[in-house]
Amino acid sequence: MKKYDLIVLGGGAGGLVAAAGAASFGAKVALIDPGPLGGDCLWTGCVPTKSFIHSSKLIYTAKSAGEFGLKTEGKPEFKEAKARLERAIQTIQKHDDPQRFIDMGIDYYDGRGSFAGKHEMIIDGSEKIYGKRIVIATGARPFIPPIQGLREAGYETNETILKRSQTPKSLLVIGGGPIGLEYAQAFARFGSQVTVVEMAPSILIHDDEDCIPPIMKTLKEEGIQVFTDTEIKEISVTKEAKQVVMIHQGKEQKIAVTDILVATGRTPNIEALNLDSVGIQTERGVIVVNDRLQTTLKHVYAVGDVIGKFAFTHAAGEEGKLVVSNAVLGLRRKVNYQHLPWVTYTDPQVFHLGMTEREARQKDTKIQVYKTTLAEADRFITEQTEAGLVKVITDKRGVILGAHAVGPDAGDWMQEIVFAKRYGHKIGDLSQVIHPYPARTGALQKTADLFWRDKLFSSKITKWIARYVRWFR
Repeated sequence: MKKYDLIVLGGGAGGLVAAAGAASFGAKVALIDPGPLGGDCLWTGCVPTKSFIHSSKLIYTAKSAGEFGLKTEGKPEFKEAKARLERAIQTIQKHDDPQRFIDMGIDYYDGRGSFAGKHEMIIDGSEKIYGKRIVIATGARPFIPPIQGLREAGYETNETILKRSQTPKSLLVIGGGPIGLEYAQAFARFGSQVTVVEMAPSILIHDDEDCIPPIMKTLKEEGIQVFTDTEIKEISVTKEAKQVVMIHQGKEQKIAVTDILVATGRTPNIEALNLDSVGIQTERGVIVVNDRLQTTLKHVYAVGDVIGKFAFTHAAGEEGKLVVSNAVLGLRRKVNYQHLPWVTYTDPQVFHLGMTEREARQKDTKIQVYKTTLAEADRFITEQTEAGLVKVITDKRGVILGAHAVGPDAGDWMQEIVFAKRYGHKIGDLSQVIHPYPARTGALQKTADLFWRDKLFSSKITKWIARYVRWFR
């Protein structure tokens, strides 16, 4: 039986970071994955969806040229969007090629692993290997809700919908989270008639409440119907369409669609790992870990979607780095999600960092909220893209608790505040950074300027400054 310092089970973002990091420190590493390496992000998630979203934006922008007297005609070619995303996948896939990891000295096992003992993994039911420490990073798959008639009617998920040969004529998107809304807008721009149904009272329920109206307005303007506080009761199939019965705010409504996309969250891939046999605890379908990412079996760690924290590639990557520190170097670092940002890549984008205003008020009634609309920032005025905002939440000293924005490419021009929050800078510090005019970051600077304006007008020393100015003149 081969013995390793570290066995990594899963070849997605978290697993590959852990394997490569451990190998770079001289650890003997085994990587088990049925392939292809890269995980959901590369093949059916981040990479293809962002390519598709960009293609849809090009189409939307071209159609907007009518304002200048130009005309567009014809139907968008879905096959060209697919060709673009395939090129993107193949280019990025080179970083996740098995040979790259083999060249690092990692033993790659092309198969599925499960626990055969506390330190033993069995691959495809035959070969056993031993690991002093083990990392579980097997990812997740789409969660399919138990809706009557859904399976019989047929549906798509993020894993299948971009494999189609053509865009849907009409599409029901079940789920108003980031995945659902990104696909809803992209397919609408490709010509599909789109309806979004969300059980919660709002779309994007984890984002700040002030970010929702601009997105809802945009979706409505682009012809997308959004039903919140709505439950799908049943789905049936006729020759012409799929009939959907839903309860919207207590009243029954019916719609007919040609296709259905399920975007209701993710389910960790842990059923076949034989976790119970070695005493690894799970709760509600996810692996229980402590703040060092150790499972209830202390030499076994877990990262990424299987722990049910934040289902983002960048989160899994950071967790993978932390596991290398703890499992390979023997450190006792704790995971910290306080400075983890995320972005919903609709157009405009929704940026999220730290606490929402509601979350902050639940912890402290003395918070400060600074908010600027994009209509107050000159760059957005020149582009006529003022439908958005920047919002920063701080404590009474100006320490950044949360930051949120809605705007074109907000995920890019809000990165400055991620750095500021991570390294303890207060909101007032951003006001003192010189930004080129008229950069989009001007919206963030204007928001930070409100901190000093508030300090000046509310300070007791202001009247003495006024007296000094009068004397000085």
